[in-house]
Amino acid sequence: MTRPLLLRFVSVIGASTSFYLLLSVVPRYAEAYGGGHAAGLASGALLLATVGGGLAAPRLVARFGYRPPLVAALVLLGAPALVLTVSGSTVWITAVCVVRGLGFGVTVVAGGALTASLIPPERRGEGLALVGVVSGVPSLAALPLGVWWAAHAGYGPVCAAGAVAALAAIVSVLGVPDRESASERSIGVLAGFRTAALLRPVVVFSATALAAGIIVTFLPLAVPSASAGVVAVALFVQAAAATVARWAAGRHGDRHGPASLVVPGLVVSAAGTLLTALTHSPVAVVVGVALFGVGFGATQNATLSLMYARVPESGYSTVSALWNVAYDAGMAVGAVGFGILAARTGYPWAFALTAALMLTALVPAWRDRLADGARR
Repeated sequence: MTRPLLLRFVSVIGASTSFYLLLSVVPRYAEAYGGGHAAGLASGALLLATVGGGLAAPRLVARFGYRPPLVAALVLLGAPALVLTVSGSTVWITAVCVVRGLGFGVTVVAGGALTASLIPPERRGEGLALVGVVSGVPSLAALPLGVWWAAHAGYGPVCAAGAVAALAAIVSVLGVPDRESASERSIGVLAGFRTAALLRPVVVFSATALAAGIIVTFLPLAVPSASAGVVAVALFVQAAAATVARWAAGRHGDRHGPASLVVPGLVVSAAGTLLTALTHSPVAVVVGVALFGVGFGATQNATLSLMYARVPESGYSTVSALWNVAYDAGMAVGAVGFGILAARTGYPWAFALTAALMLTALVPAWRDRLADGARR
């Protein structure tokens, strides 16, 4: 808990608050003026731009260091929120979402690389888990707060608050150390995808992220409407279990190595997804998503810690980009693919088939374990 790490937490909280405060508010604003297609366009533009910003971040960090890209990204995330309500045009709202998405993508990837550089390697697992808690709490609070606030006070005050959260965090970035000129050449994103030692953990994590996107999107639809309270409990349990497991996995990984947790995390998350297929049993649903949360949290921490350990500091931004692309793309593909599958098979079979698909990632996970043992 050094001073630079605490300052980094300020920008984490600011960026997360700004992003999640408006995440559900902007689609509602777009729908109010342009209809349902405008809401979908706004959300899609935001998420695609986030991926694009994340992919561009490693090159920016390699050229300018950590601080300038982070400052610029926080401006891109915050400033457009101030002018969102100037117009209800779909083009205007989409443009604002694109700019904010680019900013958020850079803050996540460049900020993630900076965070990794501030944590001692021997405490990286637990440190990354702590960062997950710091970023997770604002997201859990800001998402419902934004919707409630917009309903009671209008869109303007919420947008202003989202802007202030990001822009105020800029001051904290000025106090963190910048990237030192490294003797090693930076690793590009494409080179990272071609590196087996990085690609295998990415594939494994994307398999669990795929199920995460499915559970968040479709659990409210798959569980009978009479059990609506079960869904709320289950989603809370899943998030809590993932947070606790991420912390426990970090402590274990620091002491015994993160590689030993990848396969168990994948198997437990697949088992939880399979149990969730019993959608008419409230107990099975809650226990299933809890198991999934445990496996997902463990896999989150283990894969990210493993990837950071396999590159020099000059490659941290590339690792952050690859991991976040796996997260975002896995959730998006899961949500879209599951919807098509469930329309043909029904929700229970779709959950069961998803669990089976997740287990195919055991092949790269096991190969990675063998390769890691050979390196040692």
